[in-house]
Amino acid sequence: MDLIVLLGYAAAIIIGVSLGLIGGGGSILTVPVLVYILNVDPVLATAYSLFVVGATSLVGAGNYMKHGLVDYKTAIVFAIPSFIAVFLTRKFLVPWLPDPLFSIGELAITKSVGIMIFFAMIMLAASYSMIKNNNSEDASEEGEVKFNIPLIAVEGSVVGVITGIVGAGGGFLIIPALVLLAKLPMKLAVGTSLLIIAAKSLIGFLGDLGNQTIDWNMLLIFSGLSVVGIFIGSALSKKINEKALKKGFGWFVLIMGIYIIGKELAGI
Repeated sequence: MDLIVLLGYAAAIIIGVSLGLIGGGGSILTVPVLVYILNVDPVLATAYSLFVVGATSLVGAGNYMKHGLVDYKTAIVFAIPSFIAVFLTRKFLVPWLPDPLFSIGELAITKSVGIMIFFAMIMLAASYSMIKNNNSEDASEEGEVKFNIPLIAVEGSVVGVITGIVGAGGGFLIIPALVLLAKLPMKLAVGTSLLIIAAKSLIGFLGDLGNQTIDWNMLLIFSGLSVVGIFIGSALSKKINEKALKKGFGWFVLIMGIYIIGKELAGI
């Protein structure tokens, strides 16, 4: 096993740590690690990301469930349209996308480049939501949960489509939706988000089984290391200031997004 592969597997642990610490961000790291370190094709990397993030989030959600920090009613309202959207996107939309996506004169934008650039744009949006000060995250832990069912369902569908295209679990989109639309306290939103991410990502991965050739050996090792990371992240979360960590991670995601866009455009 060469140094590059070891570096990729080490990054898998960091992905789990991220999920354990802030309840999201795993897929933000997973796809670039798979593509740029382990040389996985971008389309296949989005499928692998769904499995890795789904399996890791499921373990993390189990820990939150033990402590009563999952709101199942909200999860169901959000998740059902999201499940449908992500499965249909992976099963039909992604295979349907042409390659190249489009051409401008002599310039052809391939499917792989298009997916990575779209992913980077999602990263930039995610970095903004993590860097900015959001007073709604400081909501009281007390209070009745209030639902805006249509908005939560629409948000679930949108996140499902994004998850399907780029292999991102969407925690950076789910958590604000749960806090703002369902009025969940932050800790409850994180636990509920992990459960939604786990189910949605794994269902999305099922849509790939007939379309992709899966290297199960590499995928299971990578996922196992990520699960180890989420236990580390959960332990560290009790000792690290969440706001400072989230903002620092947001700046890292911003830099990574800019790097990916630059790298993909330079390769055209």
